[in-house]
Order: sequence, then structure tokens, then C-alpha cells
Amino acid sequence: MKKINLIVEKTSTGFSAYAENYPVYTVGASMTELKSNILEAMNLYQEETGGEPVKESDINITLDLPQFFEYFKVINAKALSERVGMNQSLLAQYVGGQKKPSSKQVEKILLGIRELGKELSELQLG
Repeated sequence: MKKINLIVEKTSTGFSAYAENYPVYTVGASMTELKSNILEAMNLYQEETGGEPVKESDINITLDLPQFFEYFKVINAKALSERVGMNQSLLAQYVGGQKKPSSKQVEKILLGIRELGKELSELQLG
């Protein structure tokens, strides 16, 4: 199955999401609940239209930088800017929504975040 792109927005009560190229929308109090709800909604839609079932691996979630840092408050933008070699005030402008990063800048930030996640997943504490 072709990947389904979800556009996610933070709301005052949690999150809302819609699927690009499908008339499917949903909400959830947490990202976990949102994923579950979108999977259920997509499968109901597919059942109605005769499409093939959707698995969690078929879904891509897209957050913009301000929403990412709002959701993952534990990640410090200043420290991340140093890690990826980006000017701190520039990343702060991206996070605050004053500037929109280019696709190259988004990839640079995302690479840094993924590298951090990989390092954290391989870490052991004694």
C-alpha cells in the first residue's frame, strides 16, 4: 500500500489529523490515541470504498517544527541547534513560527533528531 501522509495539528484538547488525499479526519488526546484513531478511521474508509486494509506502518505523521517542539518539550532547541550546527536564533525563529525552514534545513534538523533518538535507543544506564 502507498504511504498515507497525516498532517497533525496540536489543539487545546490534544491533536487533530487529516489524511492527505483521503477524506479522513480524526482527533486524539495524545499522539498514541491519535494514531489509533486514524488507523481505525482509515480502515473504515477503506472498508467502505473496497480498498485494502491499512497498517500502522502505512502511515506517515507530519508535524511542523513549532508543533514538534510543543509535543516533545523535553528536546531543548538551543542544544539541538548546537548539535546540528545551526544558528540558535534561526532555529528559535523556526520553532516560534516566525520563519519557515527550507526543505534542506528541515532535513538537517530531522537528521539531528533521528541521530539523537538512535543514540538514546542504544543507551544503557547502570
